[in-house]
Amino acid sequence: MWALRRASVPLRERRFSIGTSRACFADSEVSITHIQDKATIFESPQLVSDICVPLKRFYRTERAFVNQFVCRRGLSSEAGAKSSGEEDDLEEGFSELETPAITDAVQIINAEDEDELISEPEFSDVDAEPSQNELELSDAENDPTRGRPSRKGTASALFKAIMASPALSVNNALDKWVEEGNELSRTEISMAMFNFRKIRLYGRALQLSEWLEAKNQLEFVEKDYASRLDLIAKVRGLHKAENYVDKIPKSFRSELIYRTLLANCVKANNAKKAEEVFNKMRDLEFPITAFTCNQLLLLYKRVDRKKIADVLLLMEKENVKPSLFTYKLLIDTKGLSNDITGMDQLVESMKSEGIEPDMHTRSILARHYAHGGLKEKAEAVLKEMEGGNLKENRSACRNLLPLYAELGKADDVGRVWKVCESKPLFDECIAAIEAYGKLNKIEEAEAVFEKTLNKHKKPPSKLFTVLLKVYANYKMVTKGKDLVKRMADSGCKIGPLTWDALVKLYVEAGEIEKADSILQKAAQQNQMKPMFSSYMAVMDQYAKRGDIHNTEKVFHRMRQAGYTARFRQFQTLVQAYVNAKTPAYGIRERMKADNIFPSKSLSVQLGQIDAFRKTAVSDLLD
Repeated sequence: MWALRRASVPLRERRFSIGTSRACFADSEVSITHIQDKATIFESPQLVSDICVPLKRFYRTERAFVNQFVCRRGLSSEAGAKSSGEEDDLEEGFSELETPAITDAVQIINAEDEDELISEPEFSDVDAEPSQNELELSDAENDPTRGRPSRKGTASALFKAIMASPALSVNNALDKWVEEGNELSRTEISMAMFNFRKIRLYGRALQLSEWLEAKNQLEFVEKDYASRLDLIAKVRGLHKAENYVDKIPKSFRSELIYRTLLANCVKANNAKKAEEVFNKMRDLEFPITAFTCNQLLLLYKRVDRKKIADVLLLMEKENVKPSLFTYKLLIDTKGLSNDITGMDQLVESMKSEGIEPDMHTRSILARHYAHGGLKEKAEAVLKEMEGGNLKENRSACRNLLPLYAELGKADDVGRVWKVCESKPLFDECIAAIEAYGKLNKIEEAEAVFEKTLNKHKKPPSKLFTVLLKVYANYKMVTKGKDLVKRMADSGCKIGPLTWDALVKLYVEAGEIEKADSILQKAAQQNQMKPMFSSYMAVMDQYAKRGDIHNTEKVFHRMRQAGYTARFRQFQTLVQAYVNAKTPAYGIRERMKADNIFPSKSLSVQLGQIDAFRKTAVSDLLD
């Protein structure tokens, strides 16, 4: 654990923090220790425990609390270090990577892979695999005595019966099911819940859960309540989920209940609520686990990287051993901060703990090496991923295709695709389209698309979306429009991923008003909210124009959609005022209210739009 925290100290930072003491310093930038031309590293773990106050709780106070650290110990020198759309996309993958195991009592909960984490597993779509949140839940609840639903099995009869009924008639369908003498076993319920979660029909899953309890068809246990809580958070929001916790019998308000709530707070990027739930868990004397710490790390990776070191210090003091996901998250954060040396140190620390990098970890490393211009290191990792025989190591293909494309290796993309081409898996087809798109080989991408389309009577929407993104990247508006028409004709469900691709298609074509119109219509459907990156694509374009009115409008609509304020949003908003050469009254107060604090570069921009700033001329006039 000490090696992990040491590796997390940026080598370019020559100061160190003395912990989480609440004492205030007049100048937070003053170094207590400064070692010239050397990396600052604690020589002994005892030093930290001797001079640091244990971090027992997290507080959302003014930045003064964060600045109490004599040095910045985060994995990134700035909270918003890389603000290209790349990081947002990546987060979509991490966010579900390690989400709580919430189960469905009822479905015996859930399913998947962190986050989503995972530096770039695909975005979730209706066809995507269930999120970790769900996977872990389902595993946690799937024990031999209760029946375990197969992830790849056929849909349950109960699921089919509910799906055959109108969306608002779930209760009627269930009443009919019972009247016809059908069995409502835990196994059947579990399979139905799993099916609903897999395709993200959380509303119907919630109706099923509520009906089961109301009709006394199922004796609820801890995991059933956790599953219901998870569904309420997804369908009705955090506030309703919090209220539901109070209705759960005290004997069932376990750690699982609170970590389920914590994970949903993190997924919503609601730092204030997440910290409140964490503190509540401490008050209830629940043990601090790797899962809980990973949730905090995931949260701070998005909203305030300087606090990552606080979590690592907490893990060290509480003797919480980092998991594979912990390392993946930290390695990815280092990579996003362009700290390749720190990333490599973390890998070594990981190996020293007996944890070997898996396929996904290697994919993260290769991607960051490629982005950092270290092509030889990236290629070496890719060769490791391939193994001795790619045909025997077929599972690596879906990861290799986009990574070789990232390096501009068209021959290797073709070589890997040839291994898959005769009997390609769906994920491999998606990866191939993406890879050929990156290489600007549009015809090859279209050929893979058509081949895949012909194999599906009802093609998944993800197939259309990935090609649509290729068209968007090359401003092929006409082809994009034709593809959307084909998609609609095929009966595909159009969701957030498709909206995102459409918005970016029109943004790239310079048709910002059309992109904004699509976004507004998508938001009004009230089924699934548009992606964060969709809003930012439109907001960025308005900001570039210096269109303050519409930039503020998109900012407000993001709030209405449920997105909490992020550094990135204020950064774009401030840029709109700068480009318009207009003062922004009260902007600092707005940021402070949302617990967003400016970086050095943003502070400079804020100075440019300060209505009360002093200049040489204003001083003379005064």
